[in-house]
Amino acid sequence: MNSLLFDNRRLLVLVIALIAVAGLSSFYLLPRMEDPVLTQRVAVINTLVPGAKADRIEALVTEPIEEELEEIPEIKELRSTSRANISTITVELRDDVYEAAEVWSRVRDKIDDAKPLLPAGALDPEFDLLEVTAYAQVVALVWQPDEAPSYAVLRRLAEELEQVLRSIGGTREVDAFGDPEEEITVTIRQAELATLGISVADVARQIEASDSKVSAGLLRDRENALLLEVAGELDSISRIEATPIRFGGGETAEGPNARFLTLGDIADVRKHITDPPSGLAIIDGKPAIALGALVRSTQRIDHWAQDAGVALAEFEATLPPAIELKTVFAQSPYVESRLSTLLGNLLAGAGAVMLVIWVMMGWRSAIVVGAALPLASLMVLAGLRFLEIPIHQMSVTGLIIALGLLIDNAIVIVDEVRLRLAEGATPREAVARSTRHLAAPLFGSTLTTALSFAPIALMPGPAGEFVGSIAISVILAVASSFLLAMTVTPAIAAIFSGKPKEPGARTRWWSDGIDVPALARGYRAVLGVLFRRPVFGVALGMLFPIAGFYGATTLTEQFFPPADRDQFQVQVELPAHTPLSSTRELVAQAAEVIRQDPHVQHVDWFLGESAPSFYYNMMANRAGVPQYAQAIVQLVTAEGGKEIINKVQQRLDVALPRARFLVRQLEQGPPFEAPIEVRLFGPDLHVLKRLGDDVRRLLSETPDLLHSVSDLSEALPKLSVEVDEAEARLAGLDHRAIARQLDATLEGAVGGSVLEATEDLPVRGRGVAATRGDIREVAALALGPPGLRA
Repeated sequence: MNSLLFDNRRLLVLVIALIAVAGLSSFYLLPRMEDPVLTQRVAVINTLVPGAKADRIEALVTEPIEEELEEIPEIKELRSTSRANISTITVELRDDVYEAAEVWSRVRDKIDDAKPLLPAGALDPEFDLLEVTAYAQVVALVWQPDEAPSYAVLRRLAEELEQVLRSIGGTREVDAFGDPEEEITVTIRQAELATLGISVADVARQIEASDSKVSAGLLRDRENALLLEVAGELDSISRIEATPIRFGGGETAEGPNARFLTLGDIADVRKHITDPPSGLAIIDGKPAIALGALVRSTQRIDHWAQDAGVALAEFEATLPPAIELKTVFAQSPYVESRLSTLLGNLLAGAGAVMLVIWVMMGWRSAIVVGAALPLASLMVLAGLRFLEIPIHQMSVTGLIIALGLLIDNAIVIVDEVRLRLAEGATPREAVARSTRHLAAPLFGSTLTTALSFAPIALMPGPAGEFVGSIAISVILAVASSFLLAMTVTPAIAAIFSGKPKEPGARTRWWSDGIDVPALARGYRAVLGVLFRRPVFGVALGMLFPIAGFYGATTLTEQFFPPADRDQFQVQVELPAHTPLSSTRELVAQAAEVIRQDPHVQHVDWFLGESAPSFYYNMMANRAGVPQYAQAIVQLVTAEGGKEIINKVQQRLDVALPRARFLVRQLEQGPPFEAPIEVRLFGPDLHVLKRLGDDVRRLLSETPDLLHSVSDLSEALPKLSVEVDEAEARLAGLDHRAIARQLDATLEGAVGGSVLEATEDLPVRGRGVAATRGDIREVAALALGPPGLRA
């Protein structure tokens, strides 16, 4: 049985062919990506409550949702931030959760259970799973003319481009960035409305009543069945302006004396993007809308990129001259470059191994040992396909690590076969005796190597998912090497052994390997000394490990190294009250500062939201934050990236000190917000703020510290309306009525400062003695201290 493949040459060829077919087909069919795919263990829940303060958000929104979510045992941690108008809850699952889809389904159910507990005016919570992956491609439609961009045109073309990307085979999802939503606003002229004796709410109800969006029923007879609907939906600006508004019939405008006018007589109706927009994209200094495409994990990224290139070229040909289609980021070149580099290292290592074997053992042994390398690699690829592990930097790195281990078994078995043949055994006997003699020791060495890498393969959480494929590749490699050493390799070694040499025959180094008698004598002498003095041998053997452990203490401790990439990101954050327009002015100045470095190719900004994830571990956890922006900086080359990042950081801090800039190098491993995070817990927000400031002050004294931030350090200033209840009652008003009228009319206030515009807001009382005045007649306004974020 030990010489089965040697006796049956056809079976040997068949086994080699099966290994080649399985490996090559796996190499072609396996998905290719830059980095491993990590399980989605983090989600963000955003709940908007317009006009609510942070403490109200905390008590009425954040706490009810958290109480529901705490019933799910798979949740590792809940982190919440309650700001004015919005509650943000970050949910993180335990590291041992791998079937996350079922858990997230239960999280959604708990959110639905919490909806009835939310206060009036709260919008439905938005659940967003954070993608721990990079977009395969990010493209942008860029507005080229110098005049103000037409977002209506950009949005229409972006919708068409989204359909093009979705139609490409393998596309999983397409997301838009810098896409400001359009809206139709009805700006009512308050002075004219007040003379009519109706409120803004009355006008809103009448507009809503004029919009027919549902079927009126089904009309049936003996021959037909027809849908019945009321025509006249609000489908155009002119239709909205022509909406009749009833007034003059008493407080509800329903009396017999009621009269009518059109909405256009008392209001201005226009269609535009939301003001202010929730987010903008500035691509190389030009307004744009960007689209990011995610690819399924079972798809080969290079094949998808080829199809996308053809589809995008066809779409670009249809664009008007004012619009340019620009590729912001493409993952495929990075994947091909990284895999080609790793495969090049693998081939270089294999070549070096064969060269050493040729010099030491001869060309015949070099061919046999060298054949074990591709065969074992092909078997590893087949194993990766069976385990559904894609080809990426970690799985290929495992092969490179195992390169030295792959040939150990082959060298040992080939040398044993040569020794048996030299002793006069037939090739068949040499194969049988060699495999029988070395089966146990080679199996033991293979098992110990596999067990040494097992902790990495079994490591839980994101870190284990990221580096686990390295260990799996190594285990598959050593197992494949052992199987080949017991079957294929000894058979090939016996076949390629050639004729046995006569005693005393001349040897040639290229055929039999180099032979240096002086080295052999010296080696034997050293072994003799060590065997006679075993204590000295043990001490000498311990010298190098001890020196290695000591040297390790002088090395920088970092589990995951930084990525060697010709890109980096810039995050900028301004004070909480900063509008998006000011953020846009700042990033324009920041872009000029960044471009001062000659190595910078272009800078693309995304305002009010996180940039598209162009690297797998970027955390896209910002949305609807006008004081925030993030940039993708493309360099000419990856060389000197760290020095460039340090220079850009220093220049931004000096040139624009009013904002907090963070120039970040791309890192390997699971995502993280900051290298060091300190959390303080307590019931009093003011005490926590003071303690947080103390911690920041201590951190600021730490050498090499770049920036620090506290969650409670930023807050929105507030404008307090202190109502004179007696005057308000005389005017037929109360707190709630004043709040409603302020909310309905504040958007129309223009001119002067915010305080002056608010003081001039008209307020109308109720009843027969209803009068029209401004807010100062019933209340006093004062700018108060900002409320803390919970």
